[in-house]
Amino acid sequence: MSPKSFLGEFEQMVLLAILQQKDRAFALEVRREIEGSADRAVSRGAFYTTLDRLEKKGFVEWEEAEADVTGRASALRRFAVTEAGLSALRESRRAFDALSRGLDGVLREEGA
Repeated sequence: MSPKSFLGEFEQMVLLAILQQKDRAFALEVRREIEGSADRAVSRGAFYTTLDRLEKKGFVEWEEAEADVTGRASALRRFAVTEAGLSALRESRRAFDALSRGLDGVLREEGA
């Protein structure tokens, strides 16, 4: 993996949240997924900056979709992870798994 395709922690969270949301991967739903699953507050600015960066890297694409929620008058952007994004996630996971190999005892939560 080239340095340009290296994924930061928040980039990984955004990509994973998009994958979790599938056809409901609109910005608000993706942010809620991160906040709920990772128990992490997500600022709008940081989120959109990260989406832009992921799009420039070729890891995310979007399409316009009609709002199916009452109160949203305009079209929305539905996000999807590209094949390049999936490859980057897989490479990040391989690196994480390799680095954490043999550390289960150290990394296990206390009381678990």
